[in-house]
Amino acid sequence: MSLIQTLKNAKSATHILSGLNLTKRNALLESMADSLLAHTNEILDANAQDMQNATNLSSSLQKRLELSREKIESMADSLRHIATLKDPLNRILDGWEMPSGIRIEKVSVPLGVVGVIYESRPNVTSDVSALCLKSGNVCVLKGGKEALHSNTAILRALHEALKLHDLPLECINMIATHQEVAEFLQQDAYIDLLIPRGGENLIKYVQQHSTIPIIKHDKGVCHLYIHTNHNPAYVIPIVLDSKVRYPAACNAIETLLIDREIAGNLLPSIANALKQTGTNLMGDTEVARILSLDGEADYIKEYGTNTLNLKIVENLNEAIKHINTFGSQHSDSIITNDVLAMEEFLNNVQSACVYANASTRFSDGGEFGFGAEVGISTNKLHARGPMGIESLTTYKYKISALGAIRG
Repeated sequence: MSLIQTLKNAKSATHILSGLNLTKRNALLESMADSLLAHTNEILDANAQDMQNATNLSSSLQKRLELSREKIESMADSLRHIATLKDPLNRILDGWEMPSGIRIEKVSVPLGVVGVIYESRPNVTSDVSALCLKSGNVCVLKGGKEALHSNTAILRALHEALKLHDLPLECINMIATHQEVAEFLQQDAYIDLLIPRGGENLIKYVQQHSTIPIIKHDKGVCHLYIHTNHNPAYVIPIVLDSKVRYPAACNAIETLLIDREIAGNLLPSIANALKQTGTNLMGDTEVARILSLDGEADYIKEYGTNTLNLKIVENLNEAIKHINTFGSQHSDSIITNDVLAMEEFLNNVQSACVYANASTRFSDGGEFGFGAEVGISTNKLHARGPMGIESLTTYKYKISALGAIRG
């Protein structure tokens, strides 16, 4: 089937999906979870093929690609959790009556057809499909070639659930070849929203070539800032969790900022804790006078590995300026006991997720109570941060009257 015919079928399926009530949508998600578990062996075999072909990928990308029985169970659990969430559709967001006699209701509705381009992570296939179906949207997916076998096996399992509920397979669509992407990006007649999530090159390519409205899920150049007035008990646990637990995550920090007043005493103990976990420490000449470093810091790079920049800043204002200059407006955190400093940081850092006395690793749909996320938006329009089902809706105005005319 041609790409255009696939997209035409997807557009037609929106009328069926948007008409499903909440009970039917939730039952479909439960069946999708059951089908994932029933096809576990098939999915693992497919993933083994992808892993065998992934020797040229970085260790962080291989980790994102690899599946296990536990991960598939987690994928199924995510679908079941999404089924428990409140209905994002047909909610009356506002309502009023005008002197002309017209009554206006602002009501939440599906976007329509959502396209998602992503890399490595096969779990995105089931997560995005579930979020789109719960919010009444058809999805068109394009995973990376490195995960083709895994994504195809997951799609087959999800299609089994659609068949069980007598729904068209076009509710979940997948583009298999890279050659179709350039044409796909021009199909604003069929795709209502495009979400690219992946590396910097992917995001840049989509931005430059798409005629479809996009919400970018850009790189995560995240920061942790240690303020002069802080609780020492928080420092090492938050630093290690923000960087070491999962360095490949987009919400892992890439730069640690520390006030000059405390740097001389605190940096060596932080560096020692990080070195024990195998972290590569990067910095400038000032930090190098205090520590033995592995290299020079690159403040705009998302390492995606267990590598961390260390930088001394003069004060809170300089920390905020550094984050707003070099960060990707993803997730940033401050450790402080000073309430005024906390509020200034939370108010003036321009990122989608801004934390105080917490790890940046909470920027995740599951941790925010969304069940999963389509991605973590660094856009300022429509949706920011972890995008759950409500971010996949728009609204329309329903107007009623008793014979009103404008005259």
